[in-house]
Amino acid sequence: SDLLILVGLVWALIIGVGGITNILRSRILRVTGINRGAQEAIATMTKYSLITIGVMVLLQVWGLDLSSITLLASAFGVGIGLGFQDIAKNFGSGLVLLFERPIQVGDFVEIGEYQGTVERIGARSTMIKTFDHVSIIVPNSRFLEAELINWDHDHPVSALRLPVGVAYGSNVEGVCQALLDAAAAVYPDVLSMPEPQVLFIEFGDSSLNFELRVWTAEPSKQVIIRSELYFKIEAILRERQIEIPFPQQDLHLRSGNLPIDLSPRMEAMLMQFFQQESNGKKVNLTGKEQRN
Repeated sequence: SDLLILVGLVWALIIGVGGITNILRSRILRVTGINRGAQEAIATMTKYSLITIGVMVLLQVWGLDLSSITLLASAFGVGIGLGFQDIAKNFGSGLVLLFERPIQVGDFVEIGEYQGTVERIGARSTMIKTFDHVSIIVPNSRFLEAELINWDHDHPVSALRLPVGVAYGSNVEGVCQALLDAAAAVYPDVLSMPEPQVLFIEFGDSSLNFELRVWTAEPSKQVIIRSELYFKIEAILRERQIEIPFPQQDLHLRSGNLPIDLSPRMEAMLMQFFQQESNGKKVNLTGKEQRN
């Protein structure tokens, strides 16, 4: 019964610390002006610290020897570690994420095939919300083992590159101005500084290929911004009668005296074909007649 009471007190401690952490997060940290990622890191570390101190105080009040408990916990930890290595690794990775902060809540990140906004960094895993509002739960260890792209880390301004092809014969300077006007029309999603750029990339198979390069301070909206830019580009090019060509290949034939050698049998079949055509009959290549 004493053990049940102790477990109940620990459970009540965890619930109480959770309530304190929520108050800290919603009523204190929110009005400090600290960014959202730092708020989450402070709240999480505060929660773990209070739980650890509270459990130690409870054990001392309960009259248990902490030195013997430490030894028992060490032995128990070794056994648990052998069976739950992944959980321990993810928990340790979560602590590294909290202290080093390569990602923070609110950052727009890309890891592997996943791309989205960090919604929560937990002890074992991190939740990312994608463009489709799908929540992806990623183990914390993956953020330390795999290549991570954090679009908001340190400097949130990022570039967007949009390839555009126009027909041969188009005025190159006119195309450049049209693309810059399209970028200006999407302000403020597209920043005026750094200035948008237009690069002439190459002479393509069926088009002159350009690249519009713009910058945005909202990388999480890059799909929407890219779509808006292409809408503007198409409208401006159509208005200024600048053609966007279909992929095509031109075949140029030149006349010349090229000798063609036919076998006697082929010559006879061709002669028969033309004679029968003039008489209203059809002949296939086997030489058999077909009447209309």
